[in-house]
Amino acid sequence: MNNKFFVIFISVVGGVAAITAALTAYLIVKERQKRDEEELEHYLDSSIQ
Repeated sequence: MNNKFFVIFISVVGGVAAITAALTAYLIVKERQKRDEEELEHYLDSSIQ
């Protein structure tokens, strides 16, 4: 019984860690895309002038 609880606990902790890592990676990528778009917009605006 104790071993079964341990396996379930480790599985839940691993699942939460995987979801957290995926969410963090997604947010980092979105932030980088936003920053790149802003830099491109600034470059295009300054090159037109």
